[in-house]
Amino acid sequence: MALEFEVLKKDAGSAARLGRLTTAHGVVETPAFMPVGTQGAVKAVSPRELKEVGCGILLSNTYHLYLRPGVDVIQELGGLHRFMAWDGLILTDSGGYQVLSLGAFRQIDEEGVRFQSHLDGSAHLLTPETVVQIQQALGSDLSMVLDECIPFPASRDYARASTERTVRWAERSLKARADKEQALLAIVQGGVYKDLRERCAAELVGLPFDGFAVGGLGVGEGEAQFGQIAGFTAPLLPDDRPRYLMGVGRPEDLIFAVRQGYDLFDCVIPTRNARNGTLFTFHGKINIKRAEYSRDPRPVDETCGCYCCRNFSRAYLRHLYHAGEILAATLHTLHNLFFYHRLMEEMRRAINEGKTETWPLAPKSVMEEETEQE
Repeated sequence: MALEFEVLKKDAGSAARLGRLTTAHGVVETPAFMPVGTQGAVKAVSPRELKEVGCGILLSNTYHLYLRPGVDVIQELGGLHRFMAWDGLILTDSGGYQVLSLGAFRQIDEEGVRFQSHLDGSAHLLTPETVVQIQQALGSDLSMVLDECIPFPASRDYARASTERTVRWAERSLKARADKEQALLAIVQGGVYKDLRERCAAELVGLPFDGFAVGGLGVGEGEAQFGQIAGFTAPLLPDDRPRYLMGVGRPEDLIFAVRQGYDLFDCVIPTRNARNGTLFTFHGKINIKRAEYSRDPRPVDETCGCYCCRNFSRAYLRHLYHAGEILAATLHTLHNLFFYHRLMEEMRRAINEGKTETWPLAPKSVMEEETEQE
């Protein structure tokens, strides 16, 4: 079984939908957030702890695992699930974002992406075919085609040429697919140009992919253009297959995107912010580094049921952070991931009950810092 996806209920007041995604490794209710485990691990937390905060699906990175420890090592040791002791779902991205983020180390041509390893400078070539083969060897549940994440700004000519190549690469990816038990998702590109997004979506939707992603957003285009393109592209995708908005993870963006009809999301925001001492609550963000928390006996959030909030004070967390204790990163990450999964759970409940107008926070409030009076 590659992937089964069922839309269980649609919201009357928006395009939001409640869904169920099933693979051989289990069932995930959507909309769902995927923590990022780039190198086969979500930083600072164990697989057991991920399960405890409500995670059923996570993301790993094809490019990084290919370079280290190597696909042959992971395959020899039983595949990525066994290698990282994770029995939930895994989505592996294709390395397309690294085409953008590691731009100084690569060259793109029709064949694929030629790059120098950021680890040792060795030369490599990733093609649509090899990317599919690597992900099949890893044994992830959901795999992604190779694409180019178009930078911002990019001229129309650049965006058009890149998008057309992404479609050709998607066609090649389908032909290279040997393992029908692994889902393969295409990626809609097009930069900030609606006509290119529409053309790309139309061509990809005509191909037998198991799901569709929207990439190339959240790369500096700003809130207005992000909202316009994300909202424009979602209804271009099939209703009966999962829609994945790649790399988007600010809480207010998740709420907006769920309303547009997206089902899956990933981002480093909750884990990276945790390591930097920023904690999310339904009352606003807390910067635990601030001196005002040095004697604060309260938990991060008195309404939160995570391990961190059930056991530790803000004063203790601030102490751990300033003392450089590894435990600070673990506790902060547990809290932020619990918050993100609670946010998604609340949105699923609202869709199911037809109460999306009462979602748990205003679109902007969660990004503001908590006031000193709270």
